[in-house]
Amino acid sequence: MKNRHLACPLAAATALALAGCGMLPGGDGGTKTVNIWLMRDSASEDFLTRFTEEYEQEHDGVRLEITIQDWTGIGKKVTEAIEGSGGPDVIEVGNTQVAQYADTDKLFDVTLESIRDLGSEDWLPGLAEPGSIGGSQYGIPWYAANRIVIYNKDLFRGAGIEKPPATRDAWLDDTEKLNKSGSQGIYLAGQDWYTLAGFIWDEGGELAVDEDGQWNGALDAPAAQRGMAFYKELQSLGSGPKNADEQTPPQADVFARGDVAQLIATPSAVAAILKANPELKDKLGFFPIPGKKEGQPCAVFTGGSDLIIPENAPQRDAALDVVKALAGEKWQSELARAMGYVPNKKGLASVVSGQEATAAMAQGAARGRATPNSPQWASVEADNPIKPYMTAVLLGEDPAKAAQKASNAITDALAE
Repeated sequence: MKNRHLACPLAAATALALAGCGMLPGGDGGTKTVNIWLMRDSASEDFLTRFTEEYEQEHDGVRLEITIQDWTGIGKKVTEAIEGSGGPDVIEVGNTQVAQYADTDKLFDVTLESIRDLGSEDWLPGLAEPGSIGGSQYGIPWYAANRIVIYNKDLFRGAGIEKPPATRDAWLDDTEKLNKSGSQGIYLAGQDWYTLAGFIWDEGGELAVDEDGQWNGALDAPAAQRGMAFYKELQSLGSGPKNADEQTPPQADVFARGDVAQLIATPSAVAAILKANPELKDKLGFFPIPGKKEGQPCAVFTGGSDLIIPENAPQRDAALDVVKALAGEKWQSELARAMGYVPNKKGLASVVSGQEATAAMAQGAARGRATPNSPQWASVEADNPIKPYMTAVLLGEDPAKAAQKASNAITDALAE
């Protein structure tokens, strides 16, 4: 997940500060230094300092050296690191990026260890599945974030809606009520393809499928077309543009006007909403994107990060212990509370129960998914054929023909 807009930015001197903390144990020359690359804004400086100090106190002779990396250009940097020698030992990568790094055959296969010790049976599927390539686990889930519905409580009350909808049908009914009450029921841009992906998965469809080693686009399958049909019905209940994504215009700014009742976004959008209109502070509510059945939220695209260990890691055994700690219950709980993330295990959802937006995310994350697990998926997103497909359907073109065209484009991109 490249586009992170979450809280708690790190100070520029984080790496130096943490390296200083790492000097505590072992002064006899036998110290093992575990080099860790983490991404900017993934964790606060306070969290990383506390983790470093406690880990080193509990592991005499181990020093952690954490370096903060920027997302821009990180792909090339990680590829060079894992294909070279000398480290780093642990690297944070976007969950959907694991496949491209695993394709180099330069990642350590943690299934050689007992991943059940990490609680793998309870991992969020949207983090675990993209970390598993060909039956081998290369990415260890670290944290997740996904889309939810952000709503204006005042507008809901004004329309006589006492509680958020729990099913897709109720969601459509409530959105129509909101429109009749004078507000815009929902703002949904025409090319929000991550939201579309959730509707497709909820219908049992896929964006692409692996058929005997060949990835093929699957938007033309009946289930995928049903997902697009629902997207069209929902999108028609608002005034979102049919030929632009959620950044054009920024949907948080549209919602901040105060006359839009619902928005599909990650909770990180709240900061932008309140910056544009502070008066909405106590009027925002959150619920998971409704699914077809009550008690079963819609499948959602899960963004987030996995932790990988290069095959060439100088301190591979020590690196595995560090990953186990970061992915373990204690530090998962700490990270989720500090950063507003969804923990990597479904069983840890209760640790964010007091945070309304994050709790809503956690409900959806239990049914989360990631983009197709092909090392070439980035080629699809580079010139994304899903967006013009969505616009074509929303503008009334033949859905089947538009879906076939987009599926062919996806197939071609994945074959490159």
